[in-house]
Amino acid sequence: MVAVPSWHRNQAALMVASFVGFTGFTLVMPFLALHFQALGTTHVGEVAVWTGITLGVTPLVAALCGPLWGRIGDRFGNKVLIQRSLSSFVLVMVLMAIASEAWHLFALRAVQGLVAGYGALAIAMAARSAPREKMATAIGWVQTSQRLAPAFGPVIGGLLSPVVGLRNTFFVAAAAYALAFVLFTALYRDPRDDRAGASSSIPVAFSSILAFENFLLLMLVIFGLQMVDRSLAPVLLLHLTELGYEPTTATRLVGVLFSMLALSGAAGNQLASAALRRASAQVVITAACVGGGLALAFFAASATTWVLIATLSVVGIAVGIATTAAFTAAGAVIPPAAHGASFGFLTGASLVGSATGSAVSGLVAAQNMRVVFVAGVVVLMGLAMVVRRVMADSGPLEPTAPVDEY
Repeated sequence: MVAVPSWHRNQAALMVASFVGFTGFTLVMPFLALHFQALGTTHVGEVAVWTGITLGVTPLVAALCGPLWGRIGDRFGNKVLIQRSLSSFVLVMVLMAIASEAWHLFALRAVQGLVAGYGALAIAMAARSAPREKMATAIGWVQTSQRLAPAFGPVIGGLLSPVVGLRNTFFVAAAAYALAFVLFTALYRDPRDDRAGASSSIPVAFSSILAFENFLLLMLVIFGLQMVDRSLAPVLLLHLTELGYEPTTATRLVGVLFSMLALSGAAGNQLASAALRRASAQVVITAACVGGGLALAFFAASATTWVLIATLSVVGIAVGIATTAAFTAAGAVIPPAAHGASFGFLTGASLVGSATGSAVSGLVAAQNMRVVFVAGVVVLMGLAMVVRRVMADSGPLEPTAPVDEY
């Protein structure tokens, strides 16, 4: 019997933990606006603002902590950091279920940000443990598991909430995080030689990490992609209502739209690996941003259900391809001893983009809903132009250094 390399086992553990944990998150977050309304916030503008800043505060705080947690992971191993995040999420979800004021939800999400970021750590760990030539595949599969979870979470949450109540749905989310903690603890093994090698090596300075080829540009790309992606969450339900959909129909359709966005994003994560074997990261990212921008423009201009679903799916594919390509292009120039800190910066950019997209979307939507989508088109087209003109084109990604299989 052929033994399975432990990097495959560890990648499976990361995928399982990401999928189950992200499912728990998406059980309730797409319907956060309804929770604010249940707590007494009734004005549409106020609901949009509270939803936006509450969704945005966790990734913002987590982004500030990302490089530091990554540096700690480089030296002492990442398993305990993911366990810390998952266990804390259980407590936060329970407290959100019993919250009685709108600011309670905001405060709890801010506290969650201090120990959040296990999704970012999972990507860094996948890139660190996989052989160099398998990095795009490893990153893509972990991102796929994180993307697929929202395809199920909103649908399950939409069906579960009317039956058990929105507050009790938070308890279900807490149970999902607890399950993710147990599965990850049982499956993942933090390699001893990895911890020993990390603790004995000289840490790479943060300034040196930022000087890696294309690194700052790729941080900008990841920031912009996440800003556009997350700007949709606070406004989709309200946008459908504004288009004339009945509340019940709008709630069901927003669940479908979230699911299609997640499924198509996962497909994009998988397509990125094949694309990067045939073209450079510069070409892949540029083409994906242009395609996503055009699709989002058609989404903003339509009120037809099938057009909304189809165009948002194209946006998801484009964002998925470009995001995996950006992470892989950065990972190709990062030395193994600096993976945690470097991916901390990259995922920090992603989290800041998420926070910015959610918060700005909520603020802008209070004045004009369609401006959110127009801004997204402008950002994607701008990214395509900058990458095309500035990014160094090194051809299809090739392995640059061997990585031991554990």
